[in-house]
Amino acid sequence: MSRLPPEARSSTTSERLHARVRGRVQGVGFRAATLREGRGLGLRGWVRNLPDGGVEVLAEGPRATLDALVAFLRRGPRGAHISNVDTVFETVFEPLGPESPPSFEIR
Repeated sequence: MSRLPPEARSSTTSERLHARVRGRVQGVGFRAATLREGRGLGLRGWVRNLPDGGVEVLAEGPRATLDALVAFLRRGPRGAHISNVDTVFETVFEPLGPESPPSFEIR
């Protein structure tokens, strides 16, 4: 049961996903495949490599669409071997902001 006041619930239009993907995810086209998936799903956000060999994803959109992105992140593109996907979802009351991309991009 939601503890948000009715006016906050009605103004909520999307959610934000922050994900970290571990395994063999660099050097296998993971970012490019995630870019295609994110854009194909109509999400806003970005994907980037991490210094520890993982990949980080920040995406914003409807929960069902974010769930579809998570399903992709769990299987990855051909050649990737996913060992773990950590996800955090949060309710969005303000969009990512003017510094965020208008669609989905690689950083």
